Amino acid sequence: MTTPSRLPDPYGQSSSANLADILERVLDKGVVIAGDIKINLLDIELLTIKLRLVVASVDKAKEMGIDWWESDPALSSRARRDELARENAELRERLARLEELEPRRAEEEAP
Repeated sequence: MTTPSRLPDPYGQSSSANLADILERVLDKGVVIAGDIKINLLDIELLTIKLRLVVASVDKAKEMGIDWWESDPALSSRARRDELARENAELRERLARLEELEPRRAEEEAP
């Protein structure tokens, strides 16, 4: 006589899901985990921490409108180049303004 299993198979009787299959499903669909931590002392709120975690593939994240890593210079070489180009342009503008001011100062100081 056999006894039925007490723990049901989460993906059905005939399905054998391994970690790679589960990970593929999670990355394809995306998972959001949200939670709040509040620390109170005598009914006075001292600290609130809001935790939000999104686990998804890059394609799914972009589809959801999440692409912050593309503009972060620490994570993207293109963003780093863009930031350096912007900084270079700002420095050139400042230098040009200073060079415009310098001849005027020299003329004002001349006797």
